[in-house]
Amino acid sequence: MQATIVDLRYHMNDVLKALDRNEDVDILYRGKTKGVLVATAGRTCTKVEAHPFFGMRGTESSVDAEMDRLRGGRFRDI
Repeated sequence: MQATIVDLRYHMNDVLKALDRNEDVDILYRGKTKGVLVATAGRTCTKVEAHPFFGMRGTESSVDAEMDRLRGGRFRDI
């Protein structure tokens, strides 16, 4: 699909629908291509329970210590 700057302003819904159909949208300015909008791959949904910090309430370590363990330190892999 090709869209001008005016299309982006007044017909953005059509541009978004084209991106939903996984079409690339060429952005035109004075008849010349200025850029391309590319649809991203679908976001994968994960459950909150899968996050390692979920359920922290039952542990005896402090929040700071647990965050340091999850993030790792600067020299952790050395």
